[in-house]
Amino acid sequence: MAVVTTTPATAGDSSYSSTDETPKKTLRSYIWDADSHLKSPQERRLLLKLDLAILVIGCFGFFMKFLDQTNMISAYISGMREDLAMLGNEYTYATTAYTVGYAVMQIPSTLIVQKIPPSVWLGAMEVGWGVWTFAQAGLSGSAQLYAFRFLVGLFEASFSPVVLYVIGGWYTKAELAKRTTLFQITAPLGAAFSGYLQAAVYEGLDGRNGLAGWRWLYIICGLMTVPVGIATFFFFPDTPYKKKPWFLTEEEHAIALRRVQNVGIAPPAKITWRTFTRILGRWRIYAFVLGYVLYGCSSLAGGFFGIWLKSEGFSVVDSNVIPSGTWLISGFLSLSWGYLSDITKSRFTWVVIPLILGLIPNGILAFWPPGIAIKEAAFLIVGIQLMPGVFFAWAHEVCRDDNEERAIVASSMNGMSYAILAWLPIIIFPQTMAPDFRYGFPASFGLLIGAIFAVVLIQFLVKREEKLKAAAGPEPHLESAGSGSEKKDSGEDVDAKTAGAVGL
Repeated sequence: MAVVTTTPATAGDSSYSSTDETPKKTLRSYIWDADSHLKSPQERRLLLKLDLAILVIGCFGFFMKFLDQTNMISAYISGMREDLAMLGNEYTYATTAYTVGYAVMQIPSTLIVQKIPPSVWLGAMEVGWGVWTFAQAGLSGSAQLYAFRFLVGLFEASFSPVVLYVIGGWYTKAELAKRTTLFQITAPLGAAFSGYLQAAVYEGLDGRNGLAGWRWLYIICGLMTVPVGIATFFFFPDTPYKKKPWFLTEEEHAIALRRVQNVGIAPPAKITWRTFTRILGRWRIYAFVLGYVLYGCSSLAGGFFGIWLKSEGFSVVDSNVIPSGTWLISGFLSLSWGYLSDITKSRFTWVVIPLILGLIPNGILAFWPPGIAIKEAAFLIVGIQLMPGVFFAWAHEVCRDDNEERAIVASSMNGMSYAILAWLPIIIFPQTMAPDFRYGFPASFGLLIGAIFAVVLIQFLVKREEKLKAAAGPEPHLESAGSGSEKKDSGEDVDAKTAGAVGL
């Protein structure tokens, strides 16, 4: 086994070098991880394997999740509204049913995978939502639609928080944001592809075997989802403190453990009532949940682009395809925010800048000026504010000293956001107010302003905590990862600044 050395000064960047001389930067350091030139060949091979396992499975699964999630709007404007006689707020109610199911399973899912391997749990959940997506092809009324959408949301809920939890357990600060962003941008890509897929299905399969095009969309999406769920069983890993993934060698697993120990990612501990009192006694869960809820609830406008286009007389195909531009633009920008965040090693900057830029398109939609072109432009760029990967990377890093807090804070951010979104659209985006939604777009603009203030508050609290830790002196240097977890398991209170501070 090659000798791997680190120093406290470079451990936070996972910089392993066998020489004292700093290597020169390579092309890979500019286009991927900024510290690639500081890593040993063994560590780079480890990261390649992790990326292929975690990101490929995660991205394919999240792509299918958002394809399945957004195919309802594609189906709605492609004939489902007329076939199911959805003449009132049925679309809004169906969206709410999905959101309720999705919100219910957020926090439980991250606790379940503390006991059940993520590969087993996520694989089962993905097969489940594929089956219920497929079942929507047989819908005969709105009541069935509400039930099926609830079940799809329930099965889909685990994927995002669990994948983000696993990503946050393997990668360092110079690596994390771009990977969470790459995972997250498959959401707008899935949403964009849904429009293209429905347009193709509408033109090529509408009426085939007596089935409307929107029903074929559900059949195709279901058939695409199930194989990805099966692949998850075999390739998705657990966190490095648990069982070694089958695709890593013993040496690579040892390097992975040293990496997470050096950056202070805490090992898992036994979950007790004291776990929850510890987490609820800190500011982190409240501030991050508040900020993310305001951000998430301010990001609804793009979902109504197709409905507005159809009201303006655009064809079914155009109403499906044109909104894909919003998702493609937001995907590119979201990836850019992730790269810039890793390069600058600043999470706050690349959360607040997109939010500020988002005031422009949201402001246009809020004031709803006359003319089609300006509103279409606003819809196309309204996704400029989307940077969930950076936001989640920020939360994972701040909570890295407590494994259970890291899991619960991230899942609470997503879960509470969807819990609010379960009823908020009924109030501010009722279908009867389409297409200008005189409550919805101004409310989104106001929520975005609130999100900016909340993010500034988070940054203030983070900096204050860092100053308090610096004033308290250096952290204790524990003998091994086990000592931190054993202390938690025994029921002793572990301070946030020392939990998971492990040495080699």
